[in-house]
Amino acid sequence: MSKTDGKCPTALVTGARRGIGRSICVSLARRGFDIVLTDVVNDEHAATTCALVRDEGQQALFIQSDLGDVAAHASVVEQALRLNGSIECLVNNAGIGSPSRGDLLDVAPQAFDSVLGVNLRGTFFMTQAVARHMASTASNAPRSIVTVSSVSAEMASPERAEYCLSKSALPMMTRLFALRLAAANVGVFEVRPGIIRTPMTAGVAQKYEARFREGLVPAGRWGESDEVAQAVATLADGSLPFATGSVINVDGGLSIPAF
Repeated sequence: MSKTDGKCPTALVTGARRGIGRSICVSLARRGFDIVLTDVVNDEHAATTCALVRDEGQQALFIQSDLGDVAAHASVVEQALRLNGSIECLVNNAGIGSPSRGDLLDVAPQAFDSVLGVNLRGTFFMTQAVARHMASTASNAPRSIVTVSSVSAEMASPERAEYCLSKSALPMMTRLFALRLAAANVGVFEVRPGIIRTPMTAGVAQKYEARFREGLVPAGRWGESDEVAQAVATLADGSLPFATGSVINVDGGLSIPAF
């Protein structure tokens, strides 16, 4: 992506210090974005992601932030704007899994509130905060909001109900913001990863390896974080300018109904 008015476009990526978030940061940097990355922890993983972005010749700014702390969102946006004066892309990647897997009848209110507080409430209000900026400004560069959800937006896993419920509302959120921001020329998209090899899935790797052999995923393998990142970057850089509201599945055919 070329510079506009002598500066690079800025992408704000939540949940970005490792895994899919890291891959998204690097992919966007390769396409010419400066990166503002947020995460709840500031550690060596965050430093590594910043270094990888800078290796691509782009600026990186890390902001330690808990997505579930809605009151802090305005400060995150304000800090992000200090980098280049605008935000051309928001990638909603941050999220948490169910605290434990178990019987649907045993889901506790605390677990429910915790997961939806980050994955849905936090994502909605961060999107709102950035959308207000985008709706009130003009830009010659492509602008986008990309939400990384999950195949669990449609595929039910009764042993992690709160996670599925939190993801199932994100498609509607995408459609709502797509309608609201279409006139401002902001593309709003959803990317649905399937079973992706990340630190979050490491604990259940053996289970999924067995399921792959049983044919769970038509492609017969793990998805990789770089494959999710490529989809996000393609949506973010304006390559699909008339496709606002669209959903891209990155799941090796997992979500295709078949019998």
